[in-house]
Amino acid sequence: MGIMTLARPGLAELVAGIREVAYRPAEPRATAFAVAETLRERLPAPEILTAEEQAGSPDTYIRHTLHTEAGFSVIAVVWRPGQRTRPHDHIAWCVFGVLQGIEYETLYRDEGDHLVEIGRVANRTGDVSGFAPPGDIHKVHNVGDITAISLHVYGADLGAEPSSVRRTYDLPVRER
Repeated sequence: MGIMTLARPGLAELVAGIREVAYRPAEPRATAFAVAETLRERLPAPEILTAEEQAGSPDTYIRHTLHTEAGFSVIAVVWRPGQRTRPHDHIAWCVFGVLQGIEYETLYRDEGDHLVEIGRVANRTGDVSGFAPPGDIHKVHNVGDITAISLHVYGADLGAEPSSVRRTYDLPVRER
């Protein structure tokens, strides 16, 4: 097993619950939805991170690896106001829950030479969602005026993989 700090409030219970569903034989999308339900039931408080970790960085959003093992990883992401990702997709299914703040998500479809925006969602404290490739292109932006914190569960060992991102997109975006 990789990184595991069970002293973090709620992490041991969350990891145990994820293990119960993440290793069942299922399509990636079904696994993502099952893990999302587990996260929804066991969503920890922002105090799963130390005060220093919760502060984030003025330069970019920060990822804190809380747990890794062969079938999944648990990562906390801290976003100061205005911080965002580039449009990207993932190497495996992903589930996230917002512990604090608002994360604005823009969803896209790849049309080869451009992206088409297909949806927008404001994910607020307590919201949980899951998805699986293909068709998981999105960008995330903290549009609020407080630091946002989210917990992400990826269906990959991010102790062995360099990133959960498969590809970033620099294509022009067209509206529907």
